[in-house]
Amino acid sequence: MARMIHSMIRVRDEAASIAFYDTAFGLKVADRLVFDSFTLIYLSNAEQTFELELTVNHDRARPYDLGDGYGHLAVSVADVDAEHARLAAAGLSPLAVKDMACGARFVGRFFFITDPDGYRIEVLQRGAPGRFV
Repeated sequence: MARMIHSMIRVRDEAASIAFYDTAFGLKVADRLVFDSFTLIYLSNAEQTFELELTVNHDRARPYDLGDGYGHLAVSVADVDAEHARLAAAGLSPLAVKDMACGARFVGRFFFITDPDGYRIEVLQRGAPGRFV
């Protein structure tokens, strides 16, 4: 059986991205590989083995076009309201917390935040019904 190990996004400003993911989600640099034309930075924390890979293309000066195919990354947290307040206090501008329901079935609470390159991250209340663990 296959196991997911990482997801990769392209970023322009290595320092800004590392600072964002550290402040927002406690992700630290686990490894950094510098090649001639690009750098790979693997971010992780003690909560899981899944990593976020940041790819920095050395010759990239303009923002990436995220297109209409990218959706979002998702993380779960123990207290979505406290996390929202912490991120707002850190100046990271999270969107409003929302409740999600499918008909009469409550699914969970969540909000979105955007990284320096425009990638959206969904922050979900851990332990809610459904798939949010």
